[in-house]
Amino acid sequence: MQGVDYFVILLYVLGIIGAGMMFAGRMKSSKEMFSAGGQSPWWVSGLSGFMTQFSAGTFVVWGGVAYRYGFVAIVINLGYGVAAMMVGRFVAGHWRRVGVDSASEFLHLRFGGSVVQFYTWFKGTATLFTMGGGVYALSKIVCVLVPLPVGHVLADPATGFLSVTYASVALCLIVILITFIGGLWAVLMTDVLQFVILMVSVIFVVPLILMEAGGWGSFLEAAPKGFMSPVAADFTWWFITGWMIVNFFNIGAEWTFVQRYLCVPEEKDARKSAYLFGALYFVSPILWMLPPLIYRVLNSEADSEQAYILACQLVLPAGMVGLMVAAMASATASMATTRLNVFAGAFTSEVYHRIINQAASEKRLVFVGRAATIILGCVVLSGALLIPKYGYTSFLISINALLNGPLMLPTIWGLFSRKIGLGAVWATILAGFLTAFIVKFGLSNEGFLNGVEALRPLVDLIAANNRIVDLIAGIVLPLIILVTLELRSDGEHPGWQRVLAKKQVFRQATTLKSSTLPGKMVVVSLAVIAVVMFVLSFINREESGLLIAFAIVLGCISGAIYIPIRRTEKFGPN
Repeated sequence: MQGVDYFVILLYVLGIIGAGMMFAGRMKSSKEMFSAGGQSPWWVSGLSGFMTQFSAGTFVVWGGVAYRYGFVAIVINLGYGVAAMMVGRFVAGHWRRVGVDSASEFLHLRFGGSVVQFYTWFKGTATLFTMGGGVYALSKIVCVLVPLPVGHVLADPATGFLSVTYASVALCLIVILITFIGGLWAVLMTDVLQFVILMVSVIFVVPLILMEAGGWGSFLEAAPKGFMSPVAADFTWWFITGWMIVNFFNIGAEWTFVQRYLCVPEEKDARKSAYLFGALYFVSPILWMLPPLIYRVLNSEADSEQAYILACQLVLPAGMVGLMVAAMASATASMATTRLNVFAGAFTSEVYHRIINQAASEKRLVFVGRAATIILGCVVLSGALLIPKYGYTSFLISINALLNGPLMLPTIWGLFSRKIGLGAVWATILAGFLTAFIVKFGLSNEGFLNGVEALRPLVDLIAANNRIVDLIAGIVLPLIILVTLELRSDGEHPGWQRVLAKKQVFRQATTLKSSTLPGKMVVVSLAVIAVVMFVLSFINREESGLLIAFAIVLGCISGAIYIPIRRTEKFGPN
């Protein structure tokens, strides 16, 4: 990167933090801090949900898969779109209809306090620890672009580039600061902003990298055999189908996604936000994955986890590379800030308010929420430093495949079933965790059951089909347990009546209206970035045409967002 790229990154980071500070004055209650007062526009919620699934890990994990195996990375990511559409059709509206402010509140009503405490402590720490992997992924992308002199205090002696460890620490501090200051409003606004920047940047990268490869025909001729196949290696159709099911559970019940369905005014807004999430994942994977896929024919010896940013560096002018890195940073920061906000809210409401101090004022709850943000931010940092020792790609896929079913399916089941109770939830979780432990640590090639001769065929089968086995263990077993307990249960669980009572209260409450403030912030931010790109066109004369085109596109998007906001303020929502 050049000096102008560092300037753009610095300006972008300062702008995001400044935008977060604009929302600091709204943090007068825990509901404002953790659910945006139920006033988020549906399109803001949908874009935020999309970016919650998205991070620099998308470029590292799936960009790496695209570089190694080809088109299969696009097919896998399309599965997110199918899952989100199904959630929009069957689940998202039910969440808003319940009338709760968080997933933890629903679980407390439906199943009681013990499972909520478990989810809060286990999911809070485990999810945020895993989120540290996204920070690591971003650090790895950034550091490959920052060479430093020999002996520099911030340099990695082995590579001569900026140390991934130091970069991870700095990024975690930024994540904590954004969430600490602006709560969910800041998270939503930054999600929308970096979505626009990333989409526009990638739209420029795709034709440029394709021209660098000599066009589509030349790329196909030079591509490795089987590179355009929809399946490859152990990413089979069985895996892809199972991956869609697992992510249906994840998008439908993971607390960070549920918060997106609860922070909008009405049930129809929750459904529309999930549909927007799904629609974007039907289109975006093609754009996201093409650069590393095409880069394979230009450089077959690159580190697969760095292929995406190397492709961008090859074709983007100075200034736009910095903006692309900044947008990736914002994507990862938004993913991390979302999770920080949700679980800081859970610890505040379910641990502090419910158990420690039931008489706490709203001012006190906001203070505790911010303290929880700092503490949980340290968990993210520990994940960023420790997960690379395991292998980020393997860690992410294994955790999602094995644990999402046992953890998420009981929550979705409880939205619709009158019968199941706390025992069914615990049975599913414990059986799922035990199975995951045996599969990963007992029946692996290095597992503690490896020496049992009678189990050797099973060990070999799992080693040859590890991804499929993970998905079967994470999907089939929870389904069998819940179906069995559903059929054997008689009568209605008391928690169902508590949920119905909450629904009735919500129906009688005053209808909320969407706020236009996030949209205004995005309009101003995009306009500022457009001006910066236009100014850079006079500094970088060689690439002035591309920079001016980029500025014009951002300016047009800014105007396109402003017009409906202005119309809504003048005439009200349709």
